[in-house]
Amino acid sequence: MPSIDILAVAAHRDDVEQTCGGTLLKMAQRGYRTGILDLTQGEMGTRGTAEDRAREAEEAARILSVSWREALDIPDSRVENTWENRLKIARAIRETRPRVLILPYWKGRHPDHYTASVLGYEASFLAGLAKLEVVSPQRNHPEKDANTSLSQAPLAPYRPYKIIYATLYFDVRPTFVVDITEQFEERFRSLMAYKSQFTDQEAGSGIFPAEAAIRSRVETTARFYGLLGGVTYAEPFLQKEVGLIEDLTTIPVKSI
Repeated sequence: MPSIDILAVAAHRDDVEQTCGGTLLKMAQRGYRTGILDLTQGEMGTRGTAEDRAREAEEAARILSVSWREALDIPDSRVENTWENRLKIARAIRETRPRVLILPYWKGRHPDHYTASVLGYEASFLAGLAKLEVVSPQRNHPEKDANTSLSQAPLAPYRPYKIIYATLYFDVRPTFVVDITEQFEERFRSLMAYKSQFTDQEAGSGIFPAEAAIRSRVETTARFYGLLGGVTYAEPFLQKEVGLIEDLTTIPVKSI
């Protein structure tokens, strides 16, 4: 398969749509190939089923112009930092070969979210080890006889050049924000593709906001981060590295 320019990794279907969906759409509109790796199927969610969320994730990916999306089989609400799970993500990284990897921030309310962050980082390190053999995932080939074993070629070592963290789920000052003013409406539409999660219903009514309030919440958050960057709507990110500037006169965002 062709390599991915930007790959977002998240614990659950709809996490990416909430934290960096606008950024993925903006990059796709600029001609980059984007991808989403969901670590779980969502089977433990209060609302809907794994099958519901799979269909909704496919529609959301279409709205965001995502080139590649897959979900691993890590148990929902049991995302653990194990060797097996690191290998599963390392395999996806070697397969897609992204230049930029977007991970969840490493702190948060949901254990799946912050564990996914550590998993993604450690899997990226493993993916670059030349002596670690990782084979391509087994695909379904209907034209092949069910009893025929398909040879699986080893995937070449690879590490992303840049790892950034989507911080919207945690109250931390971002390193930078991405202007998603032109992408906001489509980003919101991708989130609302998850009808099983965001329509008014009895299940989880004490946890989930009412459908009428969702737009207000999403817009308020995007406006807040937009204000930090001097634009209307934005999504927040953090990088661990020090930024590098070549020309002081081109640094964006006014100081006063």
